[in-house]
Amino acid sequence: MLDRARSAVGFPNDKGVTVERFAPNQKRGNGNASPIFTASQLCEMKFDPIKYAVPGYIAEGLTLFAGKPKLGKSWFCMEIGLAIATGGVCLGDVRCEQGDVLYLALEDNHRRLQSRIRKLWQMKAVAQAAVLERLHLVTKWPRANEGGIAAIREWIVDHPHARLVIVDVLAMFKSIAKGKDQTLYEADYLAIKELQSLAMETGVAIVVVHHTRKSGSETDPFEKVSGTLGLSGAADTTIILDRDQNGCTFYGRGRDIEEIETAVQFDKATCRWVVLGKVSDVRRTDERSSILTALAEAGTPMSPTAVAHATGMKNENARQTLSRMAKIGEVVKFSRGRYAHPDLSQSDPCHDSHIVTKETDPSEYAECPNTRLNVTM
Repeated sequence: MLDRARSAVGFPNDKGVTVERFAPNQKRGNGNASPIFTASQLCEMKFDPIKYAVPGYIAEGLTLFAGKPKLGKSWFCMEIGLAIATGGVCLGDVRCEQGDVLYLALEDNHRRLQSRIRKLWQMKAVAQAAVLERLHLVTKWPRANEGGIAAIREWIVDHPHARLVIVDVLAMFKSIAKGKDQTLYEADYLAIKELQSLAMETGVAIVVVHHTRKSGSETDPFEKVSGTLGLSGAADTTIILDRDQNGCTFYGRGRDIEEIETAVQFDKATCRWVVLGKVSDVRRTDERSSILTALAEAGTPMSPTAVAHATGMKNENARQTLSRMAKIGEVVKFSRGRYAHPDLSQSDPCHDSHIVTKETDPSEYAECPNTRLNVTM
């Protein structure tokens, strides 16, 4: 039996005779296996470049886009839909290649959709609507197990230049009941796997909108996706729209995009999302601005601990940031590790009148013999 198995895959048998290998397109097992190829053959294959619906964010394949309710996910979907349908821009300055878009707005009505389009498009005349012919909208659609997948496939076939399909939201599209023998992970995985397969087969980007849990991991935003890891496991890309005390952030991770951690802001005047920059850069700028404000308001040198208390930063973060700012001249460092706003550096802090409370360490000013301490207890 071992000899027969070895011969079947092209190994020499005991007599040193190599049995012919499978033909490239020969079926194996139950017929579901794909042809076997070598690494050498793979290296010689040529592939079309990856198509991006929204360069840097949404590539062909399936993107799971999740965020808290009422955070602006549908505004984002309408924005990218309009950008692709018109060959315009989104997220501030991201240019999109024109193509047909199908938007399954399954939680909206016609009035709401019209209102969003008019606000986003800043429409001044109905005649301008003619350029929006490539954005196709629908508010009711069969579920995945009721012909919904086949209907999307049919639309893609009927529109050779289709670039994007938006399913908003997953809960209104996926099959209602899971299989009897399925685990929750398997049910979630299969909920979007058929859509993912359709996206890969057709080269069209499919965005599936979903919700995040009210409470999730503070260290990994991707663990906030409602449901099991089966959803993000089946998706080619997962993008999380998250908001905290510092503002809104796009977190993205996928097979065909660079990892994303971008600070974004919703512009209420235009109803569009705008990219502010990398989170690390934007937050650093915000922190430095807060530090300068605190130092200016204090009017006297402050310790890193006092700065942290005034700005809400962690002590170590405040200490490191102050040190970096001092090196490039954004703040002025005094003795005993205290820092001051650069506008105050011309005056001698030893002649300032400092208010000392119970929490103040008088030794901070001990080296200033001329300092007048107004001690309040």
